[in-house]
Amino acid sequence: MAAFARRKAQRLARPDPSRKRALDARAAELARLLNARERFCTTSSCDGRVTVTDTDPEVAGIQKKNCTWLLVTHDPCVKDDVMTALKKATGDVVFKFEPFVLHVLCRELQDAQLLHSVAIDSGFRNSGITVSRGGKITMAVRSTHCLEVPLSHKGRLMVSEEYIEFLVHVANQKMEENIRRIDRFHKGLELALEAAVPADTLFPEGPEKSHSVYVHRRKRRTAQEQADPSRELEPQDDTESSLGLLAEIMI
Repeated sequence: MAAFARRKAQRLARPDPSRKRALDARAAELARLLNARERFCTTSSCDGRVTVTDTDPEVAGIQKKNCTWLLVTHDPCVKDDVMTALKKATGDVVFKFEPFVLHVLCRELQDAQLLHSVAIDSGFRNSGITVSRGGKITMAVRSTHCLEVPLSHKGRLMVSEEYIEFLVHVANQKMEENIRRIDRFHKGLELALEAAVPADTLFPEGPEKSHSVYVHRRKRRTAQEQADPSRELEPQDDTESSLGLLAEIMI
């Protein structure tokens, strides 16, 4: 517990390494909510964004480090902004929509499981938990509704203006859905944190009596399978089963 508190204090004391040197507005609300609890520490986040980037095709290496950002917005964009950005292009231009992402250090596995459950229920189906060899537990809130389309090559536009207008429309739809998912996650997280039982009181009768939320959900799913043997597993069902088994092993 003391080690996690020290790690959290060190992490929160670091300067923001992002380009804007500040948290995005929606992510900032979630960061405040989580960091106010001693069991959580946010490490990185992004609200979701539309970007237009220009990369020199002759330069090798990591594209993110070697690109020029022609447009970045965390709100719905308009075609004229994209067209204006393209006028500055000299290399390979890519139009992207990147959804919300949040990484959280968690003190205990149960804490990460709670966040994971809320994230999955909110639509962030690509969320997951990792445990390092040193025991550091990280919960990542992610989804898969991305968009990435090349627009030009060596400064030459390869698509029509009509197609760019279509891309902007698709990206804005994804942004709106992204915002709805963030709102659901925020509301669900507030309710889950209020209802959560402190970890120190989870096992009053000893570890052999304990079960994580994922174990309970796995058992309910098993009962459903017995009632309907033909039911196929959903991706999130398989994830929850694996995490439930991991929780039992670690406990």
